[in-house]
Amino acid sequence: MKKRSLLSYCILFCITLIVVGCVNPAIYIKTTTESDTASSAVAGAVRLGFSAWPGWFPWQVAQERRIFDTYNVPVALRWFDGYLESINTLTAGQIDANSQTLGDTVSSVSGGADQVVVLVNDNSTGNDKVIVREGINSVADLKGKQVAAEEGTVDHFLLLLGLEREGLSAQDIQFVPLETGRAAAAFVAGQVDAVAVFAPFTTQALKRPGSRELFSSADFPGAISDHLVFTRQYVEQNPDRVQGVVDSWFATLDYIQKNQEEAYEIMAKRAGVSVEEYKEYADGTRLFTIEENLQAFQPGNDMTSLQFAAEQVSEFLTETGLTAASPDTRRLFDDRFVKAHAAQVNKS
Repeated sequence: MKKRSLLSYCILFCITLIVVGCVNPAIYIKTTTESDTASSAVAGAVRLGFSAWPGWFPWQVAQERRIFDTYNVPVALRWFDGYLESINTLTAGQIDANSQTLGDTVSSVSGGADQVVVLVNDNSTGNDKVIVREGINSVADLKGKQVAAEEGTVDHFLLLLGLEREGLSAQDIQFVPLETGRAAAAFVAGQVDAVAVFAPFTTQALKRPGSRELFSSADFPGAISDHLVFTRQYVEQNPDRVQGVVDSWFATLDYIQKNQEEAYEIMAKRAGVSVEEYKEYADGTRLFTIEENLQAFQPGNDMTSLQFAAEQVSEFLTETGLTAASPDTRRLFDDRFVKAHAAQVNKS
């Protein structure tokens, strides 16, 4: 496709499609829970990783309400305190699937991983934020300030996009690379002037007196999405189990819609926040329907198409030096499982 300049693409389409997740820094939830251990005991279970992001907490509902059992697919659900750890674990083949962003998947493939996107979980519509201390009223005010974020994650990219849109660059700030939980904690402690974080870290960061949101993913509509990603080997060897996990996801979304209060309690507990706080995340993440999934897998010429988006993300990662070479993204997507689920729904 025709090469686009980074600045013009940011203005027109917001080229980053990366979402990350970690745990509330005030909680530091344990990686393994009793339910994780119980499901791990099932021989041959799908080893599915996830971390703290509103678009991924439905997996906890699926496990606690035994929705996986309904589709006869044993799942060893594994929680990661650190999102980047989950990515590395999938790349190392120590889990079979993970909840991760398109950008991180493209980056992994660029490094030699063989992975497949089989499902779109959601788009971020405001739950990724750049939060600043009192006295910082514009992006221009960030010049020379200390800004913390986890290097290479979605909120780092969101920060770069916000800077570039206002004519600034990474060199105009004092970037402080910290793991997301530590970044939020450092901001609350007054050790940095601003922080780029995602829900539920946003709740923690905004507890600093006088702090405010400077900009968010809502200012880059449709730009941040995340996915269910399997290793290609697992997909090829276990298509029935992949189908079961996809079917379970959509069944879980139906369950949440019909049992909202109960589902919110489960997800809020996993997030380490109150139900009231969790409900505040609802407008900041849009869970994708079956129809939106089908559309996303279609070829296209804008960011609603996963293939188009992957090409743009690949260009972005290469131009910023975060990957050495652009990967071949043509085999990155497999929509047969979403299509099969849609066909089954239509039959019923």
